[in-house]
Amino acid sequence: MEASIQNVVAAAQSGDERAANRLISEFYPRIYAFVRRLAGSDQDAEDLTQQTFTRVWKSLRNYSGASSVSSWMHGIAHHVYVDWRRADRRGEPQTDEWWQTQVAPEPGPAEVAAIAEVARGLYAAVDRLQPEVRITIHLHYYQGLTLKDTADALGVATSTVKYRLRAALDELQSSFDRVQSPSSKLQSHRS
Repeated sequence: MEASIQNVVAAAQSGDERAANRLISEFYPRIYAFVRRLAGSDQDAEDLTQQTFTRVWKSLRNYSGASSVSSWMHGIAHHVYVDWRRADRRGEPQTDEWWQTQVAPEPGPAEVAAIAEVARGLYAAVDRLQPEVRITIHLHYYQGLTLKDTADALGVATSTVKYRLRAALDELQSSFDRVQSPSSKLQSHRS
């Protein structure tokens, strides 16, 4: 797919409007999902996605193909988000109550409740991470970018991405270990 996307980019760089529209339709859902998770609201995500594609269009001629189109666009989206946060002096990301509404209930009610509780705890723990670590988590785990693409999107070395992910996983594990209830600790010792 990357080769055909590269052809679409080349056509868009030459001014082909249909190619530009194909790029938007191909990447809009992924960019929207990325900024939606970071910004916390549909309206802000729509604005940020629009700003991202405006910047993509303005800088399309400068795209060299050194990184994948996806990581390049996610990098632009990341910068749009950072600029938006700085300009607006936004507070911390969404509340636990908001995250409760984000869990899709497919299993039974008891399982949904258990999954929601774990998800709330995980999202809250991720939201408490340092901003650069949190965004690395979003790109790599939530958006599914490779280590290299995540590094390209953030403008850092792959080793930095690996370090941030390892540090985040260690911190998240510590968070979950600290909140594990005494009764569940007792049960795990009995097993």
